[in-house]
Amino acid sequence: MALVSGYLGIAVADTWYLRALHLMGASRTGIVASLLSPFVILLSVLFLDETLRGWQLFGFAMVMSGILLVTWRSNRRSVDFEQARKGVMYGVGAMFLMAVGIVMVKEILETRSFFWTTEIRLAGGLAGMTAYLVLRGRTVGVWRKFSGPLPWKTITLASFLAAYVSMMMWLAGYKLIPASEASILNESANAWIVLLAWLLLGESLDRRKLLGLALTTTGVAVMLLI
Repeated sequence: MALVSGYLGIAVADTWYLRALHLMGASRTGIVASLLSPFVILLSVLFLDETLRGWQLFGFAMVMSGILLVTWRSNRRSVDFEQARKGVMYGVGAMFLMAVGIVMVKEILETRSFFWTTEIRLAGGLAGMTAYLVLRGRTVGVWRKFSGPLPWKTITLASFLAAYVSMMMWLAGYKLIPASEASILNESANAWIVLLAWLLLGESLDRRKLLGLALTTTGVAVMLLI
């Protein structure tokens, strides 16, 4: 089950998400990505017998409102309608499969070795991506790209933090608390990206983004403290 979860949630879902990003840009994809939490909540109610109390629903609404404020842009780059349609389909499909993958592995995370389950899930994702490259005949092209000059120090650090440290913390949240609650807390990542982009990359931080950050932070506090 953990292998299947990794295949769906990493190999397929991540590929579809990157495809959506390519087709319709970061801002539109960021909004579509906010569907992950509703999908997890829906599947958790259907298959894990979880429920959200009134104050949790209020916190969820605040988090989602904050994310929409942070990611919304009125001056997005022009995108062809067909590209946008395909991008939305890939994005929605990616979020649904990520939700399926995490709900599938929730019980395993609670009852089996955490690190062993995480490694099996990563193995499923790696096997799925390798099979895709082989079947599509893209192994030579990928090898050539990796053989060229690349910023390996940055790539290695980013891969370690995102693919291992962050993923383990992400899965630990689903292990320790209900999946529906963990999914809402994870939505705050989009807001923190905006804050870090301002601190580290010098990107703008206007009133709308500040309001979005405030709403997201307050929503997370409601989820954790009330």
